[in-house]
Amino acid sequence: MTVEIGKQAPDFTLEAQNGEKITLSNLKGKNIVLYFYPKDMTPGCTTEACDFRDQYEQFNDVNAIILGVSPDPVDRHQKFVEKHGLPFLLLADTEHQVAESYGVWKLKKNFGKEYMGIERSTFIIDSDGKLAKEWRKVQVKGHVEEALTYIRENLK
Repeated sequence: MTVEIGKQAPDFTLEAQNGEKITLSNLKGKNIVLYFYPKDMTPGCTTEACDFRDQYEQFNDVNAIILGVSPDPVDRHQKFVEKHGLPFLLLADTEHQVAESYGVWKLKKNFGKEYMGIERSTFIIDSDGKLAKEWRKVQVKGHVEEALTYIRENLK
């Protein structure tokens, strides 16, 4: 299954750091910022999470829910949330099935090693559950503002 702008976003159910099971299709009526990131507690991922945290109220004002997804387990997500005071849910995609369904589980190269991992990506899903916008290979700096601006200008 591939994701396509204007089409229904792939549905999923994942466990959040608070033990709650989150099902995407149950969130209709809200705009969703679904962001995939490689790993809790790493510099880029921490910066991105804190940028979303710092803009949380502005996302709330545009009827948007922020959901972070990585392959980390729930307990690691909980530590990450506590350490940085994150006000949104982090979802544990430990089997990377959701990452695969969104096409962000990729072969990566780092220091000469090849491995499978998350390609930092963000998807905006509108209140009808359709994919409105996607960013792949995200550069962290300025990205959260870009996502917020997109929702303000394009979604109700």
